[in-house]
Amino acid sequence: MATILVMDHSGDTKQQFDPNDSEQLAWAHARFSELTSDGYTAAVRRSSGEAALVRTLDPTAEETLFYPRLVGG
Repeated sequence: MATILVMDHSGDTKQQFDPNDSEQLAWAHARFSELTSDGYTAAVRRSSGEAALVRTLDPTAEETLFYPRLVGG
């Protein structure tokens, strides 16, 4: 199972999907596109414990984190 974690003003929302299930994977790709279009930045945690920004869904990542882009100063 893989997890999509969305951090926003309402709290953290976790949604899991099976990357081996074509319907669930299609949902995850659509959710990725929706969130990034809405202004969220996506990152995945690498095996070394470091995070890396991503521009497309990586179905091999255990967790994809979405957080709002900060705008302004």
